[in-house]
Amino acid sequence: MARQEKAGQAQVCPLAKKCGGCDYQGIAYEEQLKKKEQTVKKLMKGMGEILPIIGAEDPYCYRNKVHAVFSRKRNGEIVSGIYQEGTHKVVPVETCQIEDQKADAIIGTIRGLLKSFKIKVYDEDTDYGLLRHVLIRTGAKTGQIMVVLVTRSPIFPSKNNFVKALRAVHPEISTVVLNVNERKTSMVLGARNITLYGKGYIEDELCGCRFRISPTSFYQINPAQTEKLYKTAMMLARLNKRNVVVDAYCGIGTIGMVAAKTVKEVIGVELNGEAVRDAKVNAHLNNMNNIRFVEGDAGVFLEGMADREETVDVVFMDPPRSGSSEAFLQSLLVIRPKKIVYISCEPQTQARDLQALKKDYKIEAIQPVDMFPMTEKIETVVLLSHKKADSYIHIDVEFGEGEGKIPVDSIAKRAEAYKPKEKVTYKMIKEYIEAKYGFKVHTAYIAEVKRNLGLPMYDAPNAVEELKQPRKHPTPEKVEAIKDALRYFAVI
Repeated sequence: MARQEKAGQAQVCPLAKKCGGCDYQGIAYEEQLKKKEQTVKKLMKGMGEILPIIGAEDPYCYRNKVHAVFSRKRNGEIVSGIYQEGTHKVVPVETCQIEDQKADAIIGTIRGLLKSFKIKVYDEDTDYGLLRHVLIRTGAKTGQIMVVLVTRSPIFPSKNNFVKALRAVHPEISTVVLNVNERKTSMVLGARNITLYGKGYIEDELCGCRFRISPTSFYQINPAQTEKLYKTAMMLARLNKRNVVVDAYCGIGTIGMVAAKTVKEVIGVELNGEAVRDAKVNAHLNNMNNIRFVEGDAGVFLEGMADREETVDVVFMDPPRSGSSEAFLQSLLVIRPKKIVYISCEPQTQARDLQALKKDYKIEAIQPVDMFPMTEKIETVVLLSHKKADSYIHIDVEFGEGEGKIPVDSIAKRAEAYKPKEKVTYKMIKEYIEAKYGFKVHTAYIAEVKRNLGLPMYDAPNAVEELKQPRKHPTPEKVEAIKDALRYFAVI
């Protein structure tokens, strides 16, 4: 259980009532998970199997992106924090239960430097002042830290000395960027970035891939849970080297690049041009040649593929909180991918979209993931499979110089004789169990269950040898998890 919880009780933040950012203050984490699971069950009742929610090992200090707004009290004191829910009144924050602690410390140092450098904070009412916001982004795996100073003007007095003074206290800072937002708007970031120190970006690692993160890049805020989320999505999709995958709403390419390691081709589609540029850089960074990115509307792109009679095996979609558009959902029905993996941070709009797909698609599994502990927000992964997929199975047949695909229903007898089966490895079984159940199983445990079921053991001689050594046996819980994985991969 989290380090701040004792005897099932959660520590209450002193700013809970003023801030409003955390909905579940004072509620034990296990109880939070139950509430979220019930929410999903209520919204998606009768749609498909709802799996137990995947919780976090530590529900505190998970946010790798911390935003602080600055203001001045009537007595002249400079404060930093967040807007009170539903207002533009700044609630002063020194530390936050769900924010990265280094980020909070850096913001506190910046607040202290403003007076000595005579830098005025921005006032929304008068449109006067320089510093509007500070944004801190951290790389969980790399330890790199980006500081973004959001200002009203590109002219920042003594900027070099300011950065030098900041880094004297926090040498761990990797880069400092000045973001210019001259508009009178509630939007935090402006369009122009000026690098004051470092490279102007940081890098982080996720699911074995490396990603470059700029001030405006979309990157999941809870890296530990994101890895669980993406691994779950990949497990549900059951990808293989023959698959053509579309990553709709791909952003900087995170989901697509995780999938690219196990498929034939990935096409990422994204409307935001800057995100597409970041995605291309990330693909190059990971030496991936089987993924490409297209700037444009994902629905229009899929319809174009259908017009060209191109096929898609799996579509990953991770739309914004408002859900997917009706046009995009219709494009899915036109292109008819065998599987759709729908990731959402808003199960209410996701449930609405699933209703539009239910006619042609069966909802195989609904997996809640707690990406945002202490809040009522829930992430869900839903696997859909085409109801008529079996009658449209394709097999590869050689035609001299090239390859073609013939529908199985036109060569039924040959289809009976030709049933290629993907090799299921112990690694795949272990990853499936860890993603779904949250615990690890030893290779020897899998071998023992397989032996007890009378299954062949030739593919893991080391595991067979380990069976002969004195050791503990798997618990009933792990035996059932292993059997579940064997059923999932059609081994039994």
